[in-house]
Amino acid sequence: MRLILIKIFFICFLGLSLQGCETLGGLFSKDSESSDGGENEYGGWNSEKFRAEAKKAVDTGNYDKAIKLYEALESRYPFGESSAQTQLDIAYAYYKNSDPDSAIAAADRFIKINPRSPNVDYAYYLKGLVNYNRDIGFIDRFLPTDTSQRDPGSARDAYSNFDELIRRFPGSKYLYDARLRMIALKNNLAMHEVHVARYYLKRKAYIAAANRASGVIEKYQRTPAVPYALQVMQEAYTQLGMRDLANDAKRVYDQNYPDGPPVPEYKNSTVSHRIWDFIGLEK
Repeated sequence: MRLILIKIFFICFLGLSLQGCETLGGLFSKDSESSDGGENEYGGWNSEKFRAEAKKAVDTGNYDKAIKLYEALESRYPFGESSAQTQLDIAYAYYKNSDPDSAIAAADRFIKINPRSPNVDYAYYLKGLVNYNRDIGFIDRFLPTDTSQRDPGSARDAYSNFDELIRRFPGSKYLYDARLRMIALKNNLAMHEVHVARYYLKRKAYIAAANRASGVIEKYQRTPAVPYALQVMQEAYTQLGMRDLANDAKRVYDQNYPDGPPVPEYKNSTVSHRIWDFIGLEK
């Protein structure tokens, strides 16, 4: 009798154990399905399908979806003929999705993996674009702002990116646009130095102001900032009692800009700019 009871107990225990395993298996299966939802969602997709859907997402501005599709495509077809293009597409999608750090990382990864790709020049160009637009936010696209009054770090990075593109790929089709952007960046960087020099003037740090303005003359020749730098130098040297240097700065200014600066300063260019400057949100 005892043996029969033991057998019954063992059979019941075994049945409960098997049921528990089945339940756990179902849970793990569900977890796997949820974490692997992308695989189920894209089941049966080939590379052409991935590309078509990703491009559609980019065209409609759904960059989050485009990134997921491109990453799934790269994961499924890591060694295909178009795998390099997929890496570039991911970098571009990150850029359009306002994720500059991920875009730069993706572009650098492409350059490292595909140094001889015919499209590697685009990766350098894209890095420049990312840094060029890094500090442009929603407000900047609709209201007048003076970008030269901001931290110039991203502008310097963009200038360096475009300069590297020009040096490495003198025949690139992106050179024309890169050069135009470098001119704009150089003008902004020069004017930023003028703003710093004026700040020193307000704080009566006249030596620092004169040195900063002098640096504009030396490093940023033929930029619209030069006449403003000469004005700062004249005032700083006057305040320091250095009449000869002040007169030299005035003489150079009068000879080269008898009618004033050829390019009006940003804040004086339109009524809306003057209003924006009056509000002082850039200061």
